[in-house]
Amino acid sequence: MANGLRVPVGLCITLMCAALRYSLGMTASMIDGRAQAQAVEEAVRSCLASWPAGVAPRLQVVLVGDNPASLVYIAGKERACNRVGISSDLLRLPTTTSTKELLAHLDRLADDVTIDAILVQMPLPEGIDVAAVVSALPPEKDVDGFSPYNIGRLAARWPKVIPCTPRGCMRLIRSTGMQIDGARAVVVGRGWVGNPMSMLLTRANATVTVCHRFTRNMADITAQASILVSAVGIPGLIRAEHIAPGAVVIDVGQKRVEGHLYGDVDRQAGEELAGWLTPVPGGVGPMTIAMLMDNTARLAARRRGLPAPR
Repeated sequence: MANGLRVPVGLCITLMCAALRYSLGMTASMIDGRAQAQAVEEAVRSCLASWPAGVAPRLQVVLVGDNPASLVYIAGKERACNRVGISSDLLRLPTTTSTKELLAHLDRLADDVTIDAILVQMPLPEGIDVAAVVSALPPEKDVDGFSPYNIGRLAARWPKVIPCTPRGCMRLIRSTGMQIDGARAVVVGRGWVGNPMSMLLTRANATVTVCHRFTRNMADITAQASILVSAVGIPGLIRAEHIAPGAVVIDVGQKRVEGHLYGDVDRQAGEELAGWLTPVPGGVGPMTIAMLMDNTARLAARRRGLPAPR
């Protein structure tokens, strides 16, 4: 190509096919997060079935307060643990819990040799020092990969524990057949998901741009992306002008409004323009839980010297 820029042949073919679908008026293919999650869970279940009788990973979940969305999410995690053979415990603490009290609980859990993985459910109530809490997680039990040590290793391209949601998003992107090498990727949001998501896409050799609330003319940037990931939590943030025809669009953001769950992506615009789109619900959510199961099994396997899921 001109100016010495080379675009991988596989990426060109993928985008040409997607553009043809768009020109023919075909709607986006839905990326089935539930099917992908089922495959991950089956691999975990099969792996754990090969372990010695009576031996199972143990996941400890810590919930502070009674956030309704967190309660629903934790219930889903418990059901997944039962499906794959992971032992799960829940420590519920009142909203009035102080940072000092929460850190004392985490110190005790870190020293408990029977616990393989610890997850502190986010968001935490106001007044709790989130940085102190995340920093207190022992890296070898940090199942969400948010501790400074694990995020640092991911940034250095030597990850040990990859955050569950971004890891699940990468699997969903790959399930479309999109060639990530050389692809233009845009991540909207730079929080718990957006930051590690941009690292993983960079590690996979995409050319990555991160947009946030201070980004000017965001649509001019996102409309150039063959891979678009939005992780903000603002319903309808991503509209038609933000989506390149034929792009892979991963809708991470979720918010419940009047009893209905909405994603960041305007559903009609996504279906009309994208080549592939994750639905809300049924897209990223199931994959996040499945990757939590996989991460838990891997941490336990590492600690116990047993086989890990393939």
